[in-house]
Amino acid sequence: MSKHHVTTTINGEPAEYLCEAQQTMLDVLRDELGLTGSKEGCSSGDCGACTIICDGNIVCSCLMLGVEAEGRDITTIEGIARGDELHPVQQKFLEHAALQCGFCTPGLIVAAKALLDTTLNPTEEEARYWLAGNLCRCTGYDKILRAVMDAASVMRAEAGR
Repeated sequence: MSKHHVTTTINGEPAEYLCEAQQTMLDVLRDELGLTGSKEGCSSGDCGACTIICDGNIVCSCLMLGVEAEGRDITTIEGIARGDELHPVQQKFLEHAALQCGFCTPGLIVAAKALLDTTLNPTEEEARYWLAGNLCRCTGYDKILRAVMDAASVMRAEAGR
């Protein structure tokens, strides 16, 4: 099989890789690019552990082909922090103890960031809806929701709103 050359942007940096036509974006991230933060939970788009942001939209990277990233802007969990400073969502997940085993955490943080990129004042219902594609077997979601809402408050204050 021939490999396809893909040129894209990942976490704000230009990226190039070779992948086979059937290779998922999750496999490309983990196996070709060494970005192992996105987790493989179900391989069917049901759990959200592999969530990435593609051109501003949340996507299960297990359902996206690596060749589909051509010319796109991809953000993974590795691109959420601001250099050495945690993103407010990451910081609030720590403060609210919104993680236990941590397997679902990268996908939840990426989805929460995407939500807060679109609105800094989500209702609890909007946040629940936005995070509904991410399954967590450990936390019960309350701490996750509190962390997201608290991060929104911090981000509103930073934006002067």
